[in-house]
Amino acid sequence: MNAPIRVLICDDQELVRTGYATILAAQPDLEVVGEAGDGRAAVSAAESLRPDVVVMDVRMPMMDGIQATRRLAGPGVSAPVKVLVVTTFNLDEYVYDALRAGASGFLLKDAKPAELITAVRTVAAGDALLAPAVTRQLIGRFAHRVRPADTEDGGPFDVLARREVEVLKLIATGMSNTEIAASLVISPETVKTHVSRILGKLGLRDRVQAVVLAYRAGLVDPGH
Repeated sequence: MNAPIRVLICDDQELVRTGYATILAAQPDLEVVGEAGDGRAAVSAAESLRPDVVVMDVRMPMMDGIQATRRLAGPGVSAPVKVLVVTTFNLDEYVYDALRAGASGFLLKDAKPAELITAVRTVAAGDALLAPAVTRQLIGRFAHRVRPADTEDGGPFDVLARREVEVLKLIATGMSNTEIAASLVISPETVKTHVSRILGKLGLRDRVQAVVLAYRAGLVDPGH
């Protein structure tokens, strides 16, 4: 039997933490190894406990979830921790910043218990949790905040084959692998292979980082 997925829960509301812990601990393949009530405590606990996944709230005292995520999974972190950001989408206008900070995905606070469980397992497995429908919402809501970075002659995408660039553009619009396959008239397995190669060539951890890079580098028009 595989070792359980170790989870650290970070939220400033004790009732929320207790709820998450109860839901996750009831699963045989999940283990709640700790809790934290603010961002600073979250960073300290994650560094000492080294969980497989950190469930991170955005709005917390001492240090918010974005800063905590950057400390644990951001650029330059030698041993990044996988972070699942949980947010109230209509209130928190920092989801895009959280993804740029290194989060492997995000989940809405009104998600059902089964969705939380699936989210933790997905992030632990190394896959990004960025549902296509939510990606489209994210792009629409935060497009005005995206500022394409300066690039030269195609920038970082010169290493990609033409088809890989096409796939990346579709990923950035929020399409799932199945939708991309239908659009390009190729198999979902082929799309999965392209996605893996894109991440490898660009040195990206997951699909979330690919979406962010595509918009930051101007490969996709955020106003489209």
